[in-house]
Amino acid sequence: MGEVLSASFPFHLKQNTMNEMLQGRKSQIVTKGQDDVAIACGKASIAGSVSQRACVFCGSRVVLYPIADALHLIHGPVGCAAYTWDIRGSLSSGPQLHRLSFTTDLKEREVVFGGETKLYNALVSLIDNYKPKAAFVYATCIVGVIGDDMEAVCRRVTREKGIDVIPLMSEGFNGTKKDGYKIACAALSKLIGTDQTTEVPEHSINILGDFNLAGELWMLAEYYRRMGVNMVACMTGDGRIDDIRKAHKAQLNVVQCSGAMTYLAKDMKDKYGIPFMKVSYFGIEDMSDALYEVARFFKSDEMMQKARELVREELSKLLPALQKYRAQLEGKKAAIYVGGAFKAISLVKALRLLGMKTVVVGSQTGNQDDYNLLKELCDEGTIIVDDSNPNELSEFVKQTGANLFIGGVKERPIAFKLGLGFCDHNHERKEALAGYEGMLNFAKEVHASVCSPVWKFMRSPSPALPGGEGEKKPHPQPFFGGEGS
Repeated sequence: MGEVLSASFPFHLKQNTMNEMLQGRKSQIVTKGQDDVAIACGKASIAGSVSQRACVFCGSRVVLYPIADALHLIHGPVGCAAYTWDIRGSLSSGPQLHRLSFTTDLKEREVVFGGETKLYNALVSLIDNYKPKAAFVYATCIVGVIGDDMEAVCRRVTREKGIDVIPLMSEGFNGTKKDGYKIACAALSKLIGTDQTTEVPEHSINILGDFNLAGELWMLAEYYRRMGVNMVACMTGDGRIDDIRKAHKAQLNVVQCSGAMTYLAKDMKDKYGIPFMKVSYFGIEDMSDALYEVARFFKSDEMMQKARELVREELSKLLPALQKYRAQLEGKKAAIYVGGAFKAISLVKALRLLGMKTVVVGSQTGNQDDYNLLKELCDEGTIIVDDSNPNELSEFVKQTGANLFIGGVKERPIAFKLGLGFCDHNHERKEALAGYEGMLNFAKEVHASVCSPVWKFMRSPSPALPGGEGEKKPHPQPFFGGEGS
């Protein structure tokens, strides 16, 4: 892959033919200590940049997918269903319906004559067979092209079957993953407030934007339970339709994934007067603050005392365990590129606790406040980027000499191609990284990746130098051990 930015940039990457096509990216990349301008964000991706962002359909699907007792039907070609099947490592304490991927499998015949009949028959059959509490139907690009009246079909099935069948007009070409979040939040809003009879105990909260990856929600719920805080609903990890219906009874919304769920939190504040706070459960500092802030909201001295005791107990076990990892990670460099900027902020703090320096950090959906905070947190010379692409990320990593890349499924190949340690912080991971236990898991994974003995058998490519190419070194021959190998 060729380099994509001009030599006039602070990190001095060599100019080539792609430069003219990607001039519009300049405002979305800043280097702390060298650029005083605010980073541009919230923009549509530049044509030709091969953005790491996902589509509208993917955004809506990943938010709603963890609702375990709902039917999720994709109205479109089978490829859309295959791509999003089981894409979150979201665990359920009960039903497993969410782990099945259903599709109408539209083909040429439906493209010509329409797919409404196929959609109706699929919904009726699936509802009869699986008895879901509700159904979500996702429109894909082809549905937007052929013009199926998906909403009319969903209204008909709702009348006939007596359950909520909610259409999501999530055609992929209508925007980005962030627009899919809004559509998913609007679907949840239709369910919230439909249970007016169930009462909830005092000191009750909803957790918004935790998806119970590797069982993280269960750890968080236990922390809050030890403080005397009750959870009404989690949207959407280990989610249940009946819990979502009564979510308007909670006294506070605690928003973990602000990129995905702030829309819903604001909607619930407008409709039901429920205040919300943004938190992060990644890293010691942010995890502790998330507990303290909830205790402060309820103005309970007893709750605050329990929170302090909980944090003290957890840190007394965690901090000594982290020391052996920090001793070997001190001074190492990391690059971060994730979906939500809230996660990037927490990762910078967590890496610092391990003695590591963040040299590249970016996100797909960050806003101006997120990037301002990142700029405050990061060291001089850190490259901060919004809506990046594989070419840029590859060059940034080489230029800064990073030892580790933290990202998701689309960043993994970049790290592998560069011969770089990789830490998966995506929604499909199987290792809990939230909470105090998650911080220890994170340290173990980072240490195993950065300090693996495999790195002594290969040479990293030299970073590009100002005004010229870096030194090119041949890849070493594979080492299999034994004399003469």
